[in-house]
Amino acid sequence: MIHIVKVHVRWDDQDAYGHVNNAKYLTYMQEARVALFWVGPKENGQVAKFTDVVVAHAEVDYLLPIFDGGFDIDVKIWVSKIGNSSFETSYELISDKGLHARGKTVQVMIDMSTMKARRISEAEKSLLEEYVG
Repeated sequence: MIHIVKVHVRWDDQDAYGHVNNAKYLTYMQEARVALFWVGPKENGQVAKFTDVVVAHAEVDYLLPIFDGGFDIDVKIWVSKIGNSSFETSYELISDKGLHARGKTVQVMIDMSTMKARRISEAEKSLLEEYVG
């Protein structure tokens, strides 16, 4: 299921060229991911999900510059692929001006005692499947 998370574009996200710096798009994607998997569940009285993951890969296609700050942008987020020890999350960053960017991140499940990759459990896989878009 595709979720939409509102993320605030700050005035100081802009760079010397007068548009939002490219690195900030990854921050917006991270904020949406945290809201979906950690903050949202906790606000609903549930346990935060997928707290033992690291981002192993990130990519962004920049489509339309953001020239303003001080507003909320919609970040569409969904799970696009589930592997054995990792899952892929996809994003679209949209405002009333249009589609600004598309992105993907790959998260790897980590065994916190060894700090090495581990398999996704069946329970975790079931949870991830709820977010498949």
